[in-house]
Amino acid sequence: MKVRIEPVNDRMCIVTRERGQPDGLIRFVAGPDGSVVPDLRLGLPGRGCWVTAERAVVDLAVKRKLFGRALKTEVNTDPDLGGVVERLLCGSLFGMMNLARKSGQFITGSGKVEDAIRSGGAVALMHATDAADDGVRKLRQANTARAMGVKEAEIPVFRLFSADELTLALGDGAFIHAAALAGQAGEGVVKRAKMLARYRNGPATGLD
Repeated sequence: MKVRIEPVNDRMCIVTRERGQPDGLIRFVAGPDGSVVPDLRLGLPGRGCWVTAERAVVDLAVKRKLFGRALKTEVNTDPDLGGVVERLLCGSLFGMMNLARKSGQFITGSGKVEDAIRSGGAVALMHATDAADDGVRKLRQANTARAMGVKEAEIPVFRLFSADELTLALGDGAFIHAAALAGQAGEGVVKRAKMLARYRNGPATGLD
């Protein structure tokens, strides 16, 4: 059975009342038990509502008790729904990193990352939040030099997790410096990293 998702015109944030595209919004539905459930993959059945993909806005929707009104049913909203969404976004990003690594589109290690940046193969750069300044500076210089050479914008840079968080989530796949490479899986990493950065910090921040 094909799941019905609301048409574009119905994608309006229940908090800000602004309309937007799905990649800037998070869909929520009422689960069978009446709980409010984030639908990150846009595949859950039933009536949905949309909230701007920012932690502060989701928290405000919870505080104002807007989900029941928007979903037109009595719901139970987790007071930490904003945290639930963030953990789901992190899990989605970690999963895509692993997939991209298996596809050869996510590489780690300062030397390999620098080569990928200078060759033009990298589409995004990632550092652990506690990465040493020298390593970060060296790769920033490579990013800037490549951009000047091809007269294009620098590739985006993300600092989303500490080394310990990466080790806990990725095990042997953890990194201090990494690069997403061109390709469907690599671009999937970038898409999810951008969404997590925006969710945590708002639309104008989150990139290093």
